[in-house]
Amino acid sequence: MKTWMVVLAVVVIALLLLAAVLVPQMRRRAAARKQEAAERNQAQARDHLLESRQHAAQAETERAAAAEQAATARRERAEAELRVAEADRNAQQHLADADRHGEKAEQLQQRAADLDPRAAESDRPQGN
Repeated sequence: MKTWMVVLAVVVIALLLLAAVLVPQMRRRAAARKQEAAERNQAQARDHLLESRQHAAQAETERAAAAEQAATARRERAEAELRVAEADRNAQQHLADADRHGEKAEQLQQRAADLDPRAAESDRPQGN
């Protein structure tokens, strides 16, 4: 029975030595995997931050373009409104000029009729 105990003691010692050698290696490998995972996560985080900055810059560019387009549309609308107002003023002026010329023509026709009724009637249009 002593032999059996010696064999058992040798096996236990061998297992303890094996564990003493393997456990630190396993810990180093686990630490290395953990470090690699951390480095991958850092690289991914950097990539995400870079992409985030690119998207933010693109968004700012789009906002600036939209603001510029809106400003251009407002300016063009204001210019068109000024042109319409100027055209309205010109039309009103032409109407006023036409009214003055019509009044002047009537006054001159009346004077002509006062001076020579026959000459004024021969100058009138036939439809009236």
